[in-house]
Amino acid sequence: METFQYEYPAQVPGRAQVHVGVVGSGDLEVLLEPLPGALAQVRIRTSVDGYGQVWQNVLDRFFTRYHGAVRIEINDFGATPGMVLLRLEQAVEEEQS
Repeated sequence: METFQYEYPAQVPGRAQVHVGVVGSGDLEVLLEPLPGALAQVRIRTSVDGYGQVWQNVLDRFFTRYHGAVRIEINDFGATPGMVLLRLEQAVEEEQS
């Protein structure tokens, strides 16, 4: 089990609390909540060790398009990078609706 923490610059305020996905075989959940200030904070708890660079790459890609000041908690049970992006995009879509 590993835990990673990242920060990204934010340009717009977060809008709502969101929960998408479930922690289960090969999946993950994303919890998103507004955060005061000009940063996005991400904490990942994953059951799969040794993928720190993959997580960094996925988040770097995500934050080139999303600029909200939010706290994101990701609880992972072996999801693929594609599934991670899908869940993050679902959370943002729900947050903005």
